[in-house]
Amino acid sequence: MDDREIVALYWERNEQAIAETASKYGKYCHSIAYNILGSHEDAEESVNDTYSDAWSCMPPHRPTVLSTFLGKITRRISIDRWRKYSAQKRGSGEIPLVLDELCECTADEKSVESEFERQRLAQAVNRFVKSLPDTERRVFLCRYWYVEPIGLICERFGFSESKVKSMLQRTRKKLRVALSKEGFE
Repeated sequence: MDDREIVALYWERNEQAIAETASKYGKYCHSIAYNILGSHEDAEESVNDTYSDAWSCMPPHRPTVLSTFLGKITRRISIDRWRKYSAQKRGSGEIPLVLDELCECTADEKSVESEFERQRLAQAVNRFVKSLPDTERRVFLCRYWYVEPIGLICERFGFSESKVKSMLQRTRKKLRVALSKEGFE
């Protein structure tokens, strides 16, 4: 079933929408959640919450790219769950490493408190990512959007660990320069 048909099922309030979503995007969403949480059980809960959120959001939303819509929901839910577990000293997964790696590229939290500044920062990062060459962009997104471990990125692209780490370090430096030019010190 294609995405348009699945979205139409959500709009019709047909419960088959969730079954079709799980069939087509279950592994994709689980992968995102697992990379963040490091636990299959927690990832499964996040994926189930994703289906619930998708049900609640459609209508009024009618996503044009269902995979991106679901991935964004899964990522948000999983990061929220990770934060909750971290507050309880129970968290695991790749998210602490990813956040530490990106920390050097952005200003401190106090200077980015307002929603306007956060949106401006997000737009600047999006412009930067779109400007990257294809392979560099894909490696960057695998690490920092999908929160994939370095080893998995190496397997996916056929690169050595040192090549992936070096590529990510160079890309973070470029990001830091690009953000600095836009006033994010």
